[in-house]
Amino acid sequence: MSDAFEQAKGQRNLLERLGAKIPGYRGFQDRELRRDVDKQQREHLAAEIGRLKTALANRARDYTDAGQLAALGAFGRLDRQLDGLQQAIRFSDYGASGLFDPVKIDESALESLYAFDLTVVDDVGAVEQAIAAVPAPAAGDSGPALDKLRDLVRALDDKWRQRKQVISQAVQAVQPVQPA
Repeated sequence: MSDAFEQAKGQRNLLERLGAKIPGYRGFQDRELRRDVDKQQREHLAAEIGRLKTALANRARDYTDAGQLAALGAFGRLDRQLDGLQQAIRFSDYGASGLFDPVKIDESALESLYAFDLTVVDDVGAVEQAIAAVPAPAAGDSGPALDKLRDLVRALDDKWRQRKQVISQAVQAVQPVQPA
């Protein structure tokens, strides 16, 4: 996401660049830009999950066409897991989390969040590979491949839910402790 933020900063129009010269406005502008980049990233990840759901549905259709209906329950559960993950990614609450509040976030904390987000992207790639590894209906037992896929999707879902904690830790790392 760091590269996307820098790329978005480079595409600002003249008025936005002028506003960046006004004291205090730049921080506001950067927060809004970070929100936009975060939203774009989440929309992209959700679209990727949608693409994986389509690939999984195509594989399930192969099993249906081959008359191997016993595996369809596992395919259905995986589809529901992917759907839940897709919705969690698309509709996660990024604004109230504190990352974009008017607090100066340490660049190293942001880098750790961006690194975390990259691991999520890598995990989506692993799920894609696991879907491709589900054997064709005539090739044999799909159980082990579907079990591995289920575990990967569950781990990815758990990881996405940890993102809120990563954001909170980044914010807590820079906010002063309030006296009791």
